[in-house]
Order: sequence, then structure tokens, then C-alpha cells
Amino acid sequence: MDLDVDIVEEGADPLAEREAEEAAAAAAEEDRDDQPIAAVTIDLGAQARYRATGKRKTAVARVTLRPGTGAYSINGRPLDAFFPRTTLQRTIRQPLETVGYADRMDVVARMHGGGVSSQAGALRHGISRALLEAEPNLRGELKRRGFLTRDARAKERKKAGLKKARKRPQFSKR
Repeated sequence: MDLDVDIVEEGADPLAEREAEEAAAAAAEEDRDDQPIAAVTIDLGAQARYRATGKRKTAVARVTLRPGTGAYSINGRPLDAFFPRTTLQRTIRQPLETVGYADRMDVVARMHGGGVSSQAGALRHGISRALLEAEPNLRGELKRRGFLTRDARAKERKKAGLKKARKRPQFSKR
């Protein structure tokens, strides 16, 4: 039986090289996600309109994309008035920034149902589906980044004999 012996110098990290390669690969992947998709040609004619519906929990967003300056109108109000939190605004802007059309298309949306966060998710889903309507070749990239996935999680219904969906009444042994 012939075994090779790996001798590691004292103080040296045997996994440092592999970890450095993995970190470099992750950084390259992240840089690639930040770059807009170059080979996208969406028709921006004067009468171009792309409509889609996005959903999240009980929120529904009916979205229309049209050529413009990058303005957002949700229920007749601008984006920063309807969604004051910058994290939600960033979430909503992601699909258009991904394809590089953030400053060339206006978004008009009608929202109803749900809470603030689920409305933002529904709007992002609707914008992504409208982009897909405009350019079907975007499907692979939008799907890879998770913009086309309909998050199916919803509130679980209350069951008979329970206080909530899963909460049971207090148990008494005697």
C-alpha cells in the first residue's frame, strides 16, 4: 500500500488557492450581472406599447411600457411618491436597468391589492413580462436573473379547530 503524504508548511493555508479562485469567479459573475445586455433591440416607435400583468401574493400590477424618458407612473403618482423606500425603488428598476433601457422607456402601472413590498414585487414581475413581450430573446437572461419567476408563496388559510393557519389552542393535560 503506497500512500502519498501531503506536507503542508506550518502557517500555510492549504485551501487558500481554491478559495481565491472561487472568490474571483464569484466577482466575475457579479460584474457580468451588473452590465446591461448589449444585444437588445426593442422597437421604440411612437405608438409602441407593451402590456403585461405581474403578481405577488395578493398584489396585481397591470403594466404598460412605452417609449419615453424613464419616468414611472403608478396609479397616477411618481415612483418615489408611491414607494418612498429606496430598496423597493431599486427592486422595481432592476429589469429595465438589466436590459439597458432604464432611461428610454416610461412605465405606467395600475396597482391594487397586497402590501407595499408585494406591490413592488408585482410591479417588477409585470415590467419583466412586458419586456419579454417587447423582445422575446430576453427570456433566457431575465429568467436567469429571476425576474420572470412568479413567487407562488401566499398566505396559508386558517383551518377549523385552530386559532390561525397552524397555531393550536393551548393544550391542557388536566
